[in-house]
Amino acid sequence: MAITALLTMAALILTNCLDGATALAGFSNTNTVIICGMFVVSAALGKTSFVDKLSTWVIRISGGSFKKAWLGYIILAVLLTNFVTSPMVAFAIVCPLCNQMCKSYKISPSKVMFALAVVCIGCCAILPFGYSITATGQYNGYLEAYNFTGIAIQATDFTKARWPMLLIIPAWAYFIAPKIAPDQPVIPIVDEVGSGSEKKCLKPLADKAGVIIFFVTIILLIFNSQIGIAPWKVCLVAGVMEVVFGVLSEKEAILSMNLSVAFIYSGALALANALQATGAGEVVGGWLSTAVGGTHNNYILGALFFIIPFILTQFMLNQGVMNIFVPICLLTCQSLGGNPVGLMILVTAGCLTAFLTPLATPAIPMCMGAGGYDIKCLFKQGWLISVVLMVCYVIYTMTVMPAF
Repeated sequence: MAITALLTMAALILTNCLDGATALAGFSNTNTVIICGMFVVSAALGKTSFVDKLSTWVIRISGGSFKKAWLGYIILAVLLTNFVTSPMVAFAIVCPLCNQMCKSYKISPSKVMFALAVVCIGCCAILPFGYSITATGQYNGYLEAYNFTGIAIQATDFTKARWPMLLIIPAWAYFIAPKIAPDQPVIPIVDEVGSGSEKKCLKPLADKAGVIIFFVTIILLIFNSQIGIAPWKVCLVAGVMEVVFGVLSEKEAILSMNLSVAFIYSGALALANALQATGAGEVVGGWLSTAVGGTHNNYILGALFFIIPFILTQFMLNQGVMNIFVPICLLTCQSLGGNPVGLMILVTAGCLTAFLTPLATPAIPMCMGAGGYDIKCLFKQGWLISVVLMVCYVIYTMTVMPAF
């Protein structure tokens, strides 16, 4: 997949769809830095004695039950993804802990990593914290710019329009996802540094440093907006500090980055930039605006403003699709005389229900590396929950927050 991604990037450059600087920008993208940095931090945590102690504690409180331990990590993922502003950050925090759980119970990480990523992506921005607050400010700016006087969106509107998904997605992850996940990785998982029988004890200072750096990184990522430090800076510095304190050697740090995943994401980002730069999103948006015509049927409108962003986000970054479709949604409601709040939230939900390809959000390339999945495997695991969410969102959201 990494080769395919890089060939795609080369093709876009050779056909002049993108200039070289734009195509190669994925390698220096802040999300790429976060992905590589968190792989290093996670690998360093795996070398410390903390993971063994955590494993013993989890087994004890779960009574030796994998299902109870798995439920605990699902709940942790739901909470984290609503407090941080990025599903990828939430997944990066929970992933190494969940991976250690799999080792303790002798279960392949391929059984749970995709479900964990879906929980982090699909449950994001439901509770009125984190990204919901950020989106509220952005969407109110759009409403004001398009002269929707007397209409405003609140952070609690995201909860009102989406709260059933806090039950549906975790229930799917707990009861169904492990049954349809592959028993073993479809593609090889890069061996973790310090894993297996060759794991060596660190010196006391390095052992403590690995644990402290991990948890300080988590705290800074959760409160980055309040502290004013960008997440990529946190991950970059944390990764370097793991080497400085001797938790990882320079070679171990490089090996732990899982560059194949970074190449996949960089190539996918180049394709997403090309789709946006060539105007593909605007073309689809213009078609959608024409397609709705003069309909006042809430459920038809809801289906269109969920399904089209959902499909596009499989091939473009979710934030880019939101930036395209929220204005189209406002223009449509302006011409029809409808309230756009529920439809705007459906656009957001559609973009946060895209997990069938690695292009929508960097959390998916990370889970592919952690679980050993190819794209066929993503589709096999994700199609059912995608259809369920599509139906539930359109019916429920348009019932409680109709446009007319």
